[in-house]
Amino acid sequence: MKLLFAVLGIAALYGAMVVVLYRRTDYYKSTKNPYLTVRFDAGRMGEYLIYKYLRDYEKDGAKFLYNCYLPKNQEETTEIDVLMIHTSGIYVFESKNYSGWIFGSEKQKTWTQSLPSGNKSKKEHFLNPIMQNNLHIKCLKEYIGEDYPIHSIIVFSERCTLKQINLVSDDIKVIKRDQVWQTVKQVEHQSENRISQEHILSIYKKLYPLTQVSDSVKEKHIEDIKTAHTKETVGDDTEKTDENVLMQTGSELVCPRCGGTLVLRTTKRGENAGKQFYGCSNYPKCRYMKNVEQ
Repeated sequence: MKLLFAVLGIAALYGAMVVVLYRRTDYYKSTKNPYLTVRFDAGRMGEYLIYKYLRDYEKDGAKFLYNCYLPKNQEETTEIDVLMIHTSGIYVFESKNYSGWIFGSEKQKTWTQSLPSGNKSKKEHFLNPIMQNNLHIKCLKEYIGEDYPIHSIIVFSERCTLKQINLVSDDIKVIKRDQVWQTVKQVEHQSENRISQEHILSIYKKLYPLTQVSDSVKEKHIEDIKTAHTKETVGDDTEKTDENVLMQTGSELVCPRCGGTLVLRTTKRGENAGKQFYGCSNYPKCRYMKNVEQ
């Protein structure tokens, strides 16, 4: 019994230390996201891990921004997951937290995620992340109003296999998350243009307010995505809302009921044990789920 209490005490101490260290990070100071919220939200965790891999760049004067809502037109916005401003350029990261095999090319409108399902495979389609990031970069350039070197990096989780990714542009990188530091280092060494520390701070100050937007701006962003997706799926009649349609933001599938992140999960007990489904990250507040069709 004493050994059990000792183990539990060590675990509690370790957990407390993790939270304390997390609260000292730039990510927490900027987003104010509680550690447990990040820990159990695949989208936020992916963004945090990108920062964690690259946080040593802060020693070089790099500045990070998260969930930056850039104006896309007079009424809509587009969201950048993670952005790093460094002397070697502005790095725009599109975070994808998918498992399975990933197939896609730079010019395709949609990419494919292939998931094992018994003796078969289940295919899910998602928007081309390169095109998504191209839109982010276009809006970023328009908002900054200056010509700085900008690097597009699509980051998938370590849980997936980039099976067949066809690129034609040299300035676009599609990688797994554990390759992010090495990739940025390579781009840094190849970059000829430089941004001064003064300009880094100027860009950061101009963009930072866009990471601190109100909940109403975030909610409208989600609604605009839903509307655009519904029009594309069922035509211009936006009254035909289908809750079984999986909406997608820059980084994750979106719950059509509350706007939370849809996370791919596996049933652990009962007659459906082993089957996969999409569950809302806001559970138990939101209990929306959708089975992965066989």
